[in-house]
Amino acid sequence: MKILFVCTGNTCRSFMAEAMLRDMLKGRGLDHIEVGSAGLAAMPGAGPSLNAVKVLSEKEIGPGSHQASRLDLEMLEKADLILTMTQGHKDAILSVRPAIWTKIHTLNEYVGLEEKDISDPYGGSEATYRESLASIERALVRLIDIIAG
Repeated sequence: MKILFVCTGNTCRSFMAEAMLRDMLKGRGLDHIEVGSAGLAAMPGAGPSLNAVKVLSEKEIGPGSHQASRLDLEMLEKADLILTMTQGHKDAILSVRPAIWTKIHTLNEYVGLEEKDISDPYGGSEATYRESLASIERALVRLIDIIAG
């Protein structure tokens, strides 16, 4: 199974979701599941946001060698499950590639949380990033349960 997280720049939300899910999957012995991330308007090769790295490190999760990737059609085709951070991201992708409608959802929608969007912490304080990461973590806990069956 290959899961792809998508946000705008691939330096905050989708990056944090990817890093955290990888860590959680490893802890549950499910590290055979592939996890990736990309951004609709990413600057390829850009590093993760410093505050994203800081708040992940508070949970003992490292950034690895993450570099931002711009979403492309090949990524969409290869992914089994595409999880966006907002309804806007989902709508933008579907407008270009409507055939993937069965495998694309907002992260919160997929796991059954009422709030559809995970707010963008870009340019915010460490506290703003912590709030965003907490929202992502709530959803990922549910995602792991869904994946593990």
